[in-house]
Amino acid sequence: MSFSPELLALKTYLAGEFDNQKQALAEPAWYVHLRLWQRPVHLFSEDSVAIFAEQASVVNLGQPYRQRIMRLTKAEDPKAPIKVQYYMFKEPLAWRGAGRNPSLLENLTPEQLDVLPGCCLDVTYQILADNSYQFTATPVEGTCCCFNYGGSTVQVALGFEVTCQEFKSYDKGIDPTTKRATWGAILGPYHYIKQQQY
Repeated sequence: MSFSPELLALKTYLAGEFDNQKQALAEPAWYVHLRLWQRPVHLFSEDSVAIFAEQASVVNLGQPYRQRIMRLTKAEDPKAPIKVQYYMFKEPLAWRGAGRNPSLLENLTPEQLDVLPGCCLDVTYQILADNSYQFTATPVEGTCCCFNYGGSTVQVALGFEVTCQEFKSYDKGIDPTTKRATWGAILGPYHYIKQQQY
């Protein structure tokens, strides 16, 4: 299937190894120094592009977490022409470390994933220059990203901004009872700089 130049640009911008070292050094009380891996994978290729993501604290790279799949598809809304749907792994530990070791993803199939129904984003973009964009992904209106993990209900507020070299993550955990943020981008986005293109 052929994809729009904007969707292909978003895939390219998201794919890579990222680091927020500058932010973590400037504000160590609020931002952990993280490494983020986002690797394209061969899933859902009939109508979309998929990216595997996971992250780890730099002081403990051997213990990555938050393994997930982002599925990028064309949307019918001209104001938000791209949609991102999130999936979780049925067995997350089986895929731990695939950010650094992509060979682990070679046998990944859709059957090993669960779609997260309310965990989807509308993507808009601005053209910065010829073939250069800034993408902004915000929750689809009226949705709530909630799912069961480890026997508990988890709620996450998702969102990101990305250009060719920078990725800002607005993801944060939400206490389902108090609706307060409990982890993640509580005081503002995690600001990553691309270290390597995948």
